[in-house]
Amino acid sequence: MADAVNALTLQFLEWVASDRRTHADVMETWRSSCPRLPIWEDAVLAGLVRYDGASRAVELTRSGKALLARNAASGIPAKQAAD
Repeated sequence: MADAVNALTLQFLEWVASDRRTHADVMETWRSSCPRLPIWEDAVLAGLVRYDGASRAVELTRSGKALLARNAASGIPAKQAAD
């Protein structure tokens, strides 16, 4: 279960890093049937992403970038890690 959550977190971080993302983009794309958005909340609480209210952009933190770099070094794309 933890591996699936980690894979989903990595997919989310890759998605954020791939283009300029707004808070609205995140809420629309990563919404779930739950009233709150667990992947977003988990990434924020873990210090992997931050929201810049001035630019309305969601960005990776240093920790988020480091996690992606470690995953890239493993050679396994996050989408495959989820399978």
